[in-house]
Amino acid sequence: MSKKIVSYNLNGLRSALSKGFAEWLQTHQFDIVCVQETKAQREQVDHRPFIEMGYHDSWHSAEKKGYSGVATFSKIQPDHVVEGCGLAKYDAEGRILRTDFGDWTLLNCYFPSGTTGDVRQDFKMEFLDDFFNWIQELKKERPQLIVVGDYNIAHQEIDIHNPKGNAKSSGFLPEERAWMSRWFEAGFTDAFRYLNPDAVQYSWWSFRANARANNKGWRIDYQSVTNGLRDRLVYATHLTDAVHSDHCPVLLEIDL
Repeated sequence: MSKKIVSYNLNGLRSALSKGFAEWLQTHQFDIVCVQETKAQREQVDHRPFIEMGYHDSWHSAEKKGYSGVATFSKIQPDHVVEGCGLAKYDAEGRILRTDFGDWTLLNCYFPSGTTGDVRQDFKMEFLDDFFNWIQELKKERPQLIVVGDYNIAHQEIDIHNPKGNAKSSGFLPEERAWMSRWFEAGFTDAFRYLNPDAVQYSWWSFRANARANNKGWRIDYQSVTNGLRDRLVYATHLTDAVHSDHCPVLLEIDL
């Protein structure tokens, strides 16, 4: 039976709820909703809408209030939940949440941004290397992995509205794009690009210069699946009509 998994960087869950996120969610039949940038602790959020829709919730919030954080809302009760990857400097920022469902594992991830300067760009590159190595070990234990979330990297020129002008921008740097290529060469499939090889769809737009209205965006939100799950992919798209954030949700349907 296929599952619909949606991933959405909300740029603040409480802000998104005030903009109709729960009402929007009620109009869809998603099995799992992975949210990034919750910017909230679990106790700061009204859970009634999610409970009424039949969702179980798992959280990994940042130690710093109002910052980062991920949460997974699932109509299937997970068998096992793990907050973080065991590396304190990333886990303090609430960036990785693992939920196991039978023989497959979902990772809800919020990769660091490097847009604020060299210190955070260096942190981002360290995270990418450490995350890659951690995943290779996890994959030995849990070979059926789905890794969704905000990767904060546009992989190819088709994934960004102005590749030439952004060649030196964090999120499209050669070393970041090379990491993405390495990632997809190491046993993962880009679900959206596999199913839509020529489609131009973006998942994030700057708040500046009317970028969203002009569709001057970046595809930085991904659904990676281990290659053993590739033949089970059914559908993947971007739900650009949802406007609760500077991102839009990305939807994956997979036969599990």
